[in-house]
Amino acid sequence: MTIGIIGSGAIGTAFARTLARVGIEAIISNSRGPDSLKELVRELAPSIKAGRREEAARADIVFVAINWTKLPAALAGLPDWNGRIVIDANNPIEAPLFKPVDLKGRVSSEVFADLVPGARVVKAFNHLRAEVLANNPRVDGGQRVLFYSGNDAAAKAEVAALIDRIGFVGIDLGSLAVGGKLAQFPGGPLPNQNLVKVG
Repeated sequence: MTIGIIGSGAIGTAFARTLARVGIEAIISNSRGPDSLKELVRELAPSIKAGRREEAARADIVFVAINWTKLPAALAGLPDWNGRIVIDANNPIEAPLFKPVDLKGRVSSEVFADLVPGARVVKAFNHLRAEVLANNPRVDGGQRVLFYSGNDAAAKAEVAALIDRIGFVGIDLGSLAVGGKLAQFPGGPLPNQNLVKVG
């Protein structure tokens, strides 16, 4: 199982840290090229390596965390997805204005899915702040909760297994239309809910 990360901002970096903490290997990429990631890779070696966007996009599971307006450019011209799993960790809002994007009534994950045709999209890792995601999920006598949703049961099962491997407790919210809406920021009731399952 190979993992690629497209986007080295706060969420992409936090995800890389959670993987490195338990020794899971991944390739991280951004628009500036591998050289811009030398410091991060040195810190997270040997698990995390830097690569080009195209390399990261060839992995079995591809984690995408990009500013909303830059998603089309970041995902353009990549290899065919061919049923591979793409984790949508994006929210339709960005600094500095934090003005919600008008999605014309659609759920953001459905809009995202149009950018990765042929991929099996699972919405996850978007509802916690980066510093919470990067910290040890075993806290206060329990494990931190991560929500996920998607339309493909097998893809969700693989993401759930990954969530378990990195020490979180995954909770399946159902389809993208249902779960994506619950976890979407802004608008959904679940973002920034830092929940811990005890026992």
